[in-house]
Amino acid sequence: MTFFKIDDNEWEDIGDGIKRKIVGYTDDLMAVHLRFDKGAIGAPHTHEIHDQIGYVVSGSFEAEIGGEKRVLTAGDAYIASKHTEHGAIALEEGSILLDMFSPARQDFL
Repeated sequence: MTFFKIDDNEWEDIGDGIKRKIVGYTDDLMAVHLRFDKGAIGAPHTHEIHDQIGYVVSGSFEAEIGGEKRVLTAGDAYIASKHTEHGAIALEEGSILLDMFSPARQDFL
């Protein structure tokens, strides 16, 4: 897929008030939109091989990265290197993150 048109792609319900759209990927890089209901939780977790950047497209989140909590709003981002525990809670309805992973998340495909 060379181009991504947001309106041409359906949200995939992944449960617990979170939906996603895969924006695009190569072997080494992946971008994914995640839409959260207010109060939905991206449970704290780590990645064994993936570095991740989460960019707040809209809304707001309380993010916890490596034990440090911050409120992030549109235009803010977090970086979670592999093995770093991270998670987030949506503070507003319809908050959207753009998560970027290196390498691509084969488990999402």
